[in-house]
Amino acid sequence: MTKKTVGIAAVLVVLAMPVFGAEDEATEMVVHKDPYCGCCTAWADLAEEAGYAVETVVENDMVSIKDGLDVPEEFWSCHTVEIDGYVIEGHVPFDAVARLLEERPEITGIAVPGMPAGSPGMGDDPAARYDVVAFGGDAGRGALYQRVGK
Repeated sequence: MTKKTVGIAAVLVVLAMPVFGAEDEATEMVVHKDPYCGCCTAWADLAEEAGYAVETVVENDMVSIKDGLDVPEEFWSCHTVEIDGYVIEGHVPFDAVARLLEERPEITGIAVPGMPAGSPGMGDDPAARYDVVAFGGDAGRGALYQRVGK
C-alpha cells in the first residue's frame, strides 16, 4: 500500500466509526424483582442484550412497588420496571418498549399480564401469542397496545 492509499483507508475508517454523544447513551431502566424469580433475571439479561442499562433491585415487597407505580392488579406479573418516566410490567417484548419510548403516549405504562410462555424471559417460542396492554392516562384502566403472534 502506498501512503496515499493508507491515508484514504484511515479516513474511511474514521468516517465509518459511530459518533457517541449523550443522545447515544443506553436508556436506563430499574428492574424491581423478587429475590427468588429467575425469569425476571432472564428478562433483565435480555434487556441488557437489547442495549438498555439495567439496574436490578431485589424487593421483598413487590405489591408495594406495583401499587406505588399505579399498576392495575389485573396486569400484574413478576417484575416491574421503571424506564424514562414509564412503567413496564412483566415480560414485555423489547420492540414494544422501544415503540413506547419513541412514541411517548400519554399513559402510565405497558404490561404483559401473567407470565406467558414464549414471552421474553419465559422461553424462546416464535409461535407465542399474547397481548401487550397499555394502562393509565389515555389508556384508562387498560387498552390493547400490541398483539404478539397471530
